[in-house]
Amino acid sequence: MSPILPIAVDAMGGDRAPDEVVAGARLAHDEHGIDLFLVGRPEALGDAGGLEVVGASEVIDMGDDPAGGVRRKKDASMVRCAEAVRDGRASAMVSAGNTGAVMASALLRMGRIKGVQRPAIATPIPVPGSTPTVLLDAGANAECAAPWLVQFAQMGAVFFAERFGVAEPRVALLSIGEEPGKGTALVKETHALLSEPGSLAAGKFIGNVEGRDVLSENVDVVVTDGFTGNVVLKTLEGGVRFLVDRFLSAMTSTEEYQRATDVLLPALLPLNEQLDPDTYGGAMLLGIDGVCIISHGSSSSQAIRNAVRVAAEMAEAGLVDRLRAAVRPQRTI
Repeated sequence: MSPILPIAVDAMGGDRAPDEVVAGARLAHDEHGIDLFLVGRPEALGDAGGLEVVGASEVIDMGDDPAGGVRRKKDASMVRCAEAVRDGRASAMVSAGNTGAVMASALLRMGRIKGVQRPAIATPIPVPGSTPTVLLDAGANAECAAPWLVQFAQMGAVFFAERFGVAEPRVALLSIGEEPGKGTALVKETHALLSEPGSLAAGKFIGNVEGRDVLSENVDVVVTDGFTGNVVLKTLEGGVRFLVDRFLSAMTSTEEYQRATDVLLPALLPLNEQLDPDTYGGAMLLGIDGVCIISHGSSSSQAIRNAVRVAAEMAEAGLVDRLRAAVRPQRTI
């Protein structure tokens, strides 16, 4: 598998960069045959395994102001990745760096798809035994207007269909009750807009869902504002991590429990893989005029490999063109 153009990988972004990023890029190239290049400081990368390295002398750190960092550090690795997509030298970019700065780099260098009012972060939430639930916006826009949420729904449905091969994704609006009259003024207005015939080019609107439905098989795409979405995402991450840690601690606390664990382990390993965020590689920034995958700051080599694979798949599928066709002008009611 190889897209027409290579994938630009930010080798300096992330808590475990550059070693884990380089290792993940090498895995993507060696195991999946994906054409890519690394962007960063050549002297810091070590053995790149024959991969092309594009020099970038600066790094936007996790603590840097996102927009200010992009404007000041014009030779930063993630900025150069975004420019590579803009200039037609890459088909997609992948970065595990400062999320706000990755968004700013993509927005300022690649621009928005015409008609998109705001980009949104679409994050796959693992659902054991089923396809993930895509949650958006997961943090790009703390305050939203109803027409923006409608566009998030339009883009999320297209992304889910391409990413997970579902012809008609079920799209829902996050609220405090399933009834149409429940929720804030924003939720009620958005519900009315999404209920209009033809509001979605892909998928179908199934109404409101509650927070408990995000980890269920009842919905494919959950739409909300970026503030709420980020709180939901971080709460789920923390809750799952807490339960897994406590479960692992209990399994090894006595010899008897350890023997039981040895018997159960083959059944538990697939569940652990499904719950591991590294399995999905990262979130996608939808609405940008190019493919941009934002990986978790603590991404391992496996996460980077999977992020590069997703970037290549979305570039080959022509996702941006599909998003361009799906986004429709919105009105308020």
